[in-house]
Amino acid sequence: MTLFSCSTHSPRATLRAATNALLGIAGWLTVASCQAELTVGVSVSDLGNPYFVQIAEGAEAEARRLAGEDVRFILKSSAYDLPRQVRQMEGFIARNVDLILLIAANYNGIEPAIQQAQAAGIPVLAVDVKARGADITVTTNNRQAGEIACGFLAAALGQKGNIAIVNGPPVSSIEARVDGCLSQLKQYPGITVLDSNNNAGASRLGGLEVMTHLLAEFPHIDGVFAINDPSAVGAEQAAQMAGRPLLITSIDGAPLAIERMRHDDSLIIGSAAQLPEQMARMAIRMGYELLQGKTPEKSEVQIPSYIIHRGNLPE
Repeated sequence: MTLFSCSTHSPRATLRAATNALLGIAGWLTVASCQAELTVGVSVSDLGNPYFVQIAEGAEAEARRLAGEDVRFILKSSAYDLPRQVRQMEGFIARNVDLILLIAANYNGIEPAIQQAQAAGIPVLAVDVKARGADITVTTNNRQAGEIACGFLAAALGQKGNIAIVNGPPVSSIEARVDGCLSQLKQYPGITVLDSNNNAGASRLGGLEVMTHLLAEFPHIDGVFAINDPSAVGAEQAAQMAGRPLLITSIDGAPLAIERMRHDDSLIIGSAAQLPEQMARMAIRMGYELLQGKTPEKSEVQIPSYIIHRGNLPE
């Protein structure tokens, strides 16, 4: 006699439980051990950045909404390091997760690990940045975000002046933001882009270091576009320490940038908002549909951005 009473939502979990039952030790009674109804492996870029924490929280909340409280959630940080993320992916596969959600450290380099996961029957969900070969991709429309952030900066400068770009790691989202910014600024003959090649690592400390270097190299900077809010806050700190009045825009719409904009001495005048929790929830929802044998209408979704500035902060 075999007792098999495992209530699951995940087809992969059901298959695992059935296999366990069939392979149980012979006897009058074999009890099948059931794993969590849904197990999700998540690899984000930097858990020191509230933006990525929101992605993780959104993913976990949506997984629990869909599968109940019997959800196993394994969270890792890649620190933008590809070999480290590959090892994390291998760990997820070894632990037989149902879904993998990742913010790819490298668009091309992560593909073999994605293929390995897919060969094990695990869908891979790319969030925030693209990853070659992923089953599902959900990102901000990063090019549009760069366009509106730099368009807002150009308007604040009267469409003239010297602008520096505080760049970041070479991932698809950041490259698209900078491309969008540069495309927008080309529309204004009175604007000169002084530099766009310094990687601040998408961090506050990196923004401080890169901006300090830029201020030393260029005696006249009117505006700065930073690829995310932490680097913008670091750039602002450098400019204030140097006594250099300039205007800064960035991308994220994160609480730290919003809080800075509430202060009269803030150099940050706008941030193109992202919706990290919404992106993560959508990716998990689409991945869960794949587990149910459903094919989503679209495998790639881009969520529009909008500018947050002092004028609309109450909203």
